[in-house]
Amino acid sequence: MPRALLLTGDAAEELDTMYPYYRVQEGGWDVDVSSRTMRDVQLVIHEFDPDSDAYVEKNGRKLPVDVPWAEVDVERYDALIIPGGRAPEWIRVDADVRRITEHFFARNLPIALVCHGAQVPAVYGLLKGRKTACFPPITGDMENAGATVIDAPDVVDGNLVSCRGWPDMPKFGRAMMEVFSKSVNSASA
Repeated sequence: MPRALLLTGDAAEELDTMYPYYRVQEGGWDVDVSSRTMRDVQLVIHEFDPDSDAYVEKNGRKLPVDVPWAEVDVERYDALIIPGGRAPEWIRVDADVRRITEHFFARNLPIALVCHGAQVPAVYGLLKGRKTACFPPITGDMENAGATVIDAPDVVDGNLVSCRGWPDMPKFGRAMMEVFSKSVNSASA
């Protein structure tokens, strides 16, 4: 059975995290959640409030962790998922997050980036020359990292599939599973 690694941390957006988490399982994959420690991750809910210039945040569910970053054996996984929220801005400074992310890019394995998730590979220079979607306010960051930002709910660039955020989940989920399945099918052929 193929296996995906969901790389996250506290303040990951709940829908950005839970939708791909369940979607890959629905598609016949196992998925392991990885964070800094084995403590449950505190997910957050981002909503748009007409009385606020930015989205507002409140605590969401807790997500159990299967393996800490330092113990991830990257060879066990066929795909990587990096959800959005505020988690990407701080998990990207961890050396093991870099090791894990670079492994998937170097081997051209499937990678799903949701919303702010693009911040993780961008900081390592891995989006240079690539097409990606992202949460619109970080478009400049992605362009400064050398990416071409596409304003669409399901951007596919080879092994990379991305979206702008949780409102894109229906189209993104289909595109993600097509990219993931194609990779597994070509590896077993």
